[in-house]
Amino acid sequence: MDARDTIFIDNDFVTAAATDRIEVVNPATEQTIGSVPDCGAADMDTAVASSVAAFAGEWRDWSPDDRVEALSRFSQALQARSQDLADVITAEVGTPVTQSIMMQVFASTMVLDQYVNVAKNFTWTDHRQGSLGQRVQVNRQPVGVCAGIVPWNVPLFIAAMKLGPVIATGSTMVLKTAPETPLHAQVLGECVREAGLPDGVVNIVSAGREGSEYLVRHPDIDKVSFTGSVATGGIVGGICGEQIKRCTLELGGKSAAIILDDVDLDAVMGDLVMSGLLNSGQACGAQTRMLVPRTRYDEITDALGAAVGAMRTGDPTDPESVFGPLVAKRQQDRVMGYIESGRDQGAVTVVGGGVPADLDTGFYVEPTVFRDVTNDMRIAQEEIFGPELSCIAYDTEDEAVAIANDSDYGLSGSVWTTDHDHAAEIARRVRTGVVAVNSAAILDMASPFGGFKKSGIGRELGPEGLEPFCEIQSVLLPA
Repeated sequence: MDARDTIFIDNDFVTAAATDRIEVVNPATEQTIGSVPDCGAADMDTAVASSVAAFAGEWRDWSPDDRVEALSRFSQALQARSQDLADVITAEVGTPVTQSIMMQVFASTMVLDQYVNVAKNFTWTDHRQGSLGQRVQVNRQPVGVCAGIVPWNVPLFIAAMKLGPVIATGSTMVLKTAPETPLHAQVLGECVREAGLPDGVVNIVSAGREGSEYLVRHPDIDKVSFTGSVATGGIVGGICGEQIKRCTLELGGKSAAIILDDVDLDAVMGDLVMSGLLNSGQACGAQTRMLVPRTRYDEITDALGAAVGAMRTGDPTDPESVFGPLVAKRQQDRVMGYIESGRDQGAVTVVGGGVPADLDTGFYVEPTVFRDVTNDMRIAQEEIFGPELSCIAYDTEDEAVAIANDSDYGLSGSVWTTDHDHAAEIARRVRTGVVAVNSAAILDMASPFGGFKKSGIGRELGPEGLEPFCEIQSVLLPA
């Protein structure tokens, strides 16, 4: 078992003050595979003080080019340790090995590499003509000391989405890992050190709810970047509002895949399934509502059921497994509760709907496809975060758009058709942050990602992802 007493402070692994522990359970074996400190006030104070000192120190004198070079070195260090990271994240999350190396690791380095490209071309200083004839210099300055709070489903990827702009802008960050997935932070910290960043630019701590709230409330934190549930995001946003503290919230989703009646089902079926079930459905942008034209409803729902039923669920270390376990017993229970709710409200199971009979150990749920779902059912309105697809019939495209928009969320979405120009027209009418056409992608590494409505506040990725980590300063100069 990997039992650690340290946290990453000032580019070193130092013994934590906390005596309470967080145990890490492998969701496939149900065995405890490690433990880390459950950091409280003392450790958070240490981490924040280190980031405050770093922000006021030599880091302020680094040029944008210097920061870009460090960011590139950080990406390269992660790439060199890609298999180590993929293996430990598979053990923590349960992501199948065939997906971990790309989805959990290389996607993370792609994010960092895109921020390198964005930062190289970013306008840090802008010169304008003032309204009264004076010259104006507009400076984009680093926002300051940040708290980064990441979820467990794609922990390294989300960390990269936060650390990229922090390093690029010259801010600093205390990164707080999810309780379920803290073990990969050992390698992450080593890669931060290899990047040659000054001490304290990136500190990494582990904590549960109490320590996390203490970090968010800390008076020396200038900005919070949070990814997680709507419920917790509301708490984080409330605290930041009380303290007039900057925050970015990337929250949940209940995204819709609008399948048009001209879709070439054979051409898109693999991507269509994965748009909702990648990482066993444990993705904020999963397209879990399949909006199906009534003229082809039976055909498409049957085809979805057949495709999903043919995919293997099992040991995530087995290359044949497409779906692994859910991250924890509570998540397995939660998803099974939603499946029972769907049946109780009249939805009919096309495939799945239970716990795999051949898997006695592990937090598995059969990938499930429901038909006869209406958009007012719980399974169509609430984020399940598990391997479940709801097939909802529609008669007209206007009705499909209305159903897609009939949600508290607005994170992702997709349109499936052979007419790409028409798909773009449909996409403009869907109130979500990202809409893909004939693709399982829930985001683009070089483009803004974030949500409408309760799916969040602010954007990550692209130039728009740097802006929330900048303060804007106008210097008024004589003509």
